[in-house]
Amino acid sequence: MDDHVVRVGGHRLRLSNLDKVLYPETGTTKGEVVDYYTRIASALIPHSRDRPVTRKRWPDGVDHEPFFAKDLSPGTPDWVPRRAIPHSSGAKEYPLVNDLATLVYLAQTASLELHTPQWTFAPDGTERHPDRLVLDLDPGPGTGLAECATVAAWTREILDGAGLTAFPVTSGSKGIHLYVPLDGRQSSDQVSAFAKELAQALEADHPDLVTSRMAKALRPGKVFIDWSQNNGSKTTIAPYSMRGVAHPNVAAPRTWEELADPGLRQLRFDEVLERVSDQGDLLADSLPTESGPLASYRAKRSRENTPEPVPETAAGDTTSVPGEGIFVVQEHHARRLHFDLRLEHGGVLESWAVPKGIPDSPSRNHLAVMTEPHPLSYATFSGEIPKGEYGAGTMTIWDRGRYRAEKWRDDEIIFTLHSDDDGPIGTGRFALIRTEGEGEKSSWLLHRMKDSGSASEPASAPTMADAPIPDGVMLATHATPALAEDAANRWSPWVEFKWDGVRARGSWDGTRLTLRARSGTDITARYPELTAQDPGFGTERLEVDGEIVALDASGRPDFERLQRRMHLTVPGEIEREAQRVPVAYFLFDALVDGDENLSGLPLRTRREHLEARTEHVRSPFITPPLGDDVRDALAAAEELRLEGVVVKDPKSRYREGRSDQWLKVKLRETRDVIIGGWRPGKGSRSSQIGSLLVGIPTPEGLHYAGRVGTGFTAASLRRLDDLLAPLQQLEPAFIDIPAPDASDAVWTTPTLVGEIEFAGLSSAGHVRHGSWRGLRSDIAPEDVAPL
Repeated sequence: MDDHVVRVGGHRLRLSNLDKVLYPETGTTKGEVVDYYTRIASALIPHSRDRPVTRKRWPDGVDHEPFFAKDLSPGTPDWVPRRAIPHSSGAKEYPLVNDLATLVYLAQTASLELHTPQWTFAPDGTERHPDRLVLDLDPGPGTGLAECATVAAWTREILDGAGLTAFPVTSGSKGIHLYVPLDGRQSSDQVSAFAKELAQALEADHPDLVTSRMAKALRPGKVFIDWSQNNGSKTTIAPYSMRGVAHPNVAAPRTWEELADPGLRQLRFDEVLERVSDQGDLLADSLPTESGPLASYRAKRSRENTPEPVPETAAGDTTSVPGEGIFVVQEHHARRLHFDLRLEHGGVLESWAVPKGIPDSPSRNHLAVMTEPHPLSYATFSGEIPKGEYGAGTMTIWDRGRYRAEKWRDDEIIFTLHSDDDGPIGTGRFALIRTEGEGEKSSWLLHRMKDSGSASEPASAPTMADAPIPDGVMLATHATPALAEDAANRWSPWVEFKWDGVRARGSWDGTRLTLRARSGTDITARYPELTAQDPGFGTERLEVDGEIVALDASGRPDFERLQRRMHLTVPGEIEREAQRVPVAYFLFDALVDGDENLSGLPLRTRREHLEARTEHVRSPFITPPLGDDVRDALAAAEELRLEGVVVKDPKSRYREGRSDQWLKVKLRETRDVIIGGWRPGKGSRSSQIGSLLVGIPTPEGLHYAGRVGTGFTAASLRRLDDLLAPLQQLEPAFIDIPAPDASDAVWTTPTLVGEIEFAGLSSAGHVRHGSWRGLRSDIAPEDVAPL
């Protein structure tokens, strides 16, 4: 047996027969079906949430007869959400595909097709009015997708005239479905009657190609508009569901432009995964939207899956007094430990994630990132949010009490906190100042204000010039050449080479240079040729940012050479290797010059300070004419065999974390990955690591990204073996590893990060032709960019 026990969303699932071929014509296995449903879950579940699901199962493959499954079998896990529907033979319980674990369980049972009605269950189990109308355009003999697309365009015209928006979906079988979002005020009977009238009107206008009648004898040469899908007892194949046809096709949302393409065809599951990765969910705008301050909060949570309070509506508490009320600070052990500050305002808890916690003095401000408003009941919440759910991890109350605001504006809030029961904060006056963005994910500074004796005598709030020096480094966002070129045209061109090394913050106090890695680790002793001599910065303080690189014989940064230096900690080894592999420090930014804090100033000004203080700047910015500067820089980088370029906004201020004002464009695909296991080698390498099993974070967990079996040196294999040996564990950390790759795997705790070079990602999200570049001890697993 090839049974595998996995954990999904906090639940244990046994997956079996993953190598069984379910689609003989293409060789598609059950394991690939499970993988597809796992990876498409974020797009599929919103369209199926709270809808009873009828399954069509092919346990022996699509070349055998399927089984219809309506009510749940007795062996269904009790954690699968369900609702009962009355039938003539008694009530039957149907599953609700509201979470990843349920979707994976259904895929494990070979439920290839998932069918849902156009209505959803209310929280009390009653049936709501339909929130969508669906028309099934079914081609009769002698017609096909092209004719269905023509009828779809005619249908769209009528719906547009009625103020309704239609979204096309190729069904994965023969025809096209049109989804029309509704406001939920009409019953199923009313919606069905409207759909029938619409189909009859189209038949009257186009009798040569359209029929609204179900008789099969009327269908040759015509497209049947099946309006009956809106009957309350009828179901339609769910968007993103696979189909039990010869090829593994999917009910795939499409654009109207695609429907006009003469080459229109049904799409396979691998194509749909790639489309969703590139374009997102084309059907997302058809989902019912909820208004109110808690709409975002409710959209991210389901009361069936999380112990967090989930209110019945998005309205909030209208009796709340603006600018005063309760506050809470919660310690949140999620993917990365942070603290959540919440202030009652407008009937909700306005919320900010504060990675470094509440500042305990006015000398250093902390970054705060605004999140979605939370319900007032969240002020008393503590508990474990299950793995796979939004915000998974442990939440505890760190402090709570009352607060009063002196000022509450969209960009500035000044307030005083009073802790209950001698809490850690006690009494303190604070300011929140918005520095970038609006609403959710906007960046703020949280500043603890100096005592001023009375809340009636407010101290002045800090300005950008008073901004503290960020603890971490500013990071660039990955971009395509076209996106980077467009940004350069908007910002005015500022392009730098991207150096293939290790990021380092340097602090010069007038006599000594200290270095810190991006993770905050002190790496001063590792590079004595940089830190044991005068760098020529003068006698005043200077804080700089740059890249430590090891150059090859041609003067090009060589990351493989740097690997021989970056992990050494023994002084004797460092001294020996420094002679063999010297390093250089390429600077590109300055944060402090003497007594002046530069971090709140534009990049252009910071660079002027840097160039005035040192001649050691090694990353020149390039300013050719607008429109071709990025392309020219990339061409130069390619000729010099460099990693790529970075495009920067000259007005950008220095702030910790990833910024869309710095864009990196790489010539070669490289990526940070998390090691989750390894497989033994063959032949001469049978006693050591043959390939690493690596993963990429996703909201659902660690996605298996494939095997990496080349690029190792003998030294790197020895180091990996030493580091991975004590990290062995019994079960995989991956949520979706295929059975063949797991057959002889040794699982490890996913705490080590490495960098790989690869030729791209497959439709399953696996690296192609991956090659090992080295460990990244300067990067923590929680900092690895998600898929």
